Amino acid sequence: MTVLIIGGSGFLGAELIRQARSAGHATAATYATRPGDASQVAWYALDLQDARRLDDVMAEVRPHLVVNASSGKDDWAVTAEGPARIATAAAKYGSRLVHVSSDAVFSGARTHYDESSLPDPVTPYGAAKAAAETAVLAVHPEAVVARTSLIIGHGRSVHEHFVHELATGRRNGVLFTDDIRCPVHVTDLAAALLELASGDAAGIHHLAGPDALSRHELGVLIARRDGLDASRLRTGLRADSPLPGALDVRLDSRATQRKLRTTLRGARQFCLVPVAQPVSP
Repeated sequence: MTVLIIGGSGFLGAELIRQARSAGHATAATYATRPGDASQVAWYALDLQDARRLDDVMAEVRPHLVVNASSGKDDWAVTAEGPARIATAAAKYGSRLVHVSSDAVFSGARTHYDESSLPDPVTPYGAAKAAAETAVLAVHPEAVVARTSLIIGHGRSVHEHFVHELATGRRNGVLFTDDIRCPVHVTDLAAALLELASGDAAGIHHLAGPDALSRHELGVLIARRDGLDASRLRTGLRADSPLPGALDVRLDSRATQRKLRTTLRGARQFCLVPVAQPVSP
């Protein structure tokens, strides 16, 4: 099988490449600014605003599976319209499509959200991700839209870097006690995405860990795992900060988990495991 990872140079994209290569799949990947470090991968520069370039990549790779792990933040043309272009191209070339979405599509008003919950975003990023979900399934109804939460793992995630900087005094700041998510390990997430792709799943799925934790609680777990002084992690309230967005969003992934062989571990479990760098593909 030939797999194309859109956004392969990112944190999740790199893990998807590693697992796809380990499974023996011919793998290609795209990047926006520079290619990733993975070897034995065909890299393609791609701006998701350029439909013609996307079609050229699809025509050359002819992937059986496309996984969109790209991140355009709150850039509407990339984050909302880009996935619609990917879905159109995947449908044209008969490719299976898995699109990675986010818990940012929810406001936090209900706290608990399963796959039947309707998006009610409160940020431009969340609105773009919600629009992308609608567009992807409208254009490619057989696609999988997989919402996930805070992605952790291998000591290389944004949150892990931030915790290390705070705990070692290289940065000032706080970890919020009222900003609650359901963290997922990048290894589990990538495996679950590829497993969903291998079957006949379609529509909305949730892929998050079972443990709901504040940023500070998660930071303490990371610091203890990595032998750092957790007492140096100062607390604060996101509600008192100028940062927009939902406070408490807990993805309920139980319905999706029942379909999977892959176990989505909670942070209290995966933070007990010392960091080990994965082998490069």
